Amino acid sequence: MEIPHSVRELLDTGPLGHLVTLDEDGTPHVTLTWAGLDGDELVFATFPDQHKLESIRRDPRVAISFQANDHSGPGLHPYVVFQGRATTTAGGALEWMDHLADVYIAPGAVFPWRDAPPGFVTRVVVDRIYGVGSWGHDF
Repeated sequence: MEIPHSVRELLDTGPLGHLVTLDEDGTPHVTLTWAGLDGDELVFATFPDQHKLESIRRDPRVAISFQANDHSGPGLHPYVVFQGRATTTAGGALEWMDHLADVYIAPGAVFPWRDAPPGFVTRVVVDRIYGVGSWGHDF
């Protein structure tokens, strides 16, 4: 799925992602994450022993929502939700977090945990995008 320019602009402002995975019994589990785009895939990094890794390995279906940092109108803050399927690969977490630090901390910043373990990088192939904003319909 091609990610619309308006959604890319929202993610460039550094909103935290609310990642929803499914526990073994089907219960949703929510956690915060930094995430960004690599082409048309949504990507985030994780360090070992995190619940989301176990959940994604068992069931790759995920949803990630992002709420706009700024809001100037009435009603809900603009937000976007991605639904898709995730795949996780070992290694590269620090490099990806350094890439995201440019948006989440400041231009030219690096992720502060320099002795972090190699971790994992998760890529989400997006099946659906919806929310409130200029993208406020299904794509």
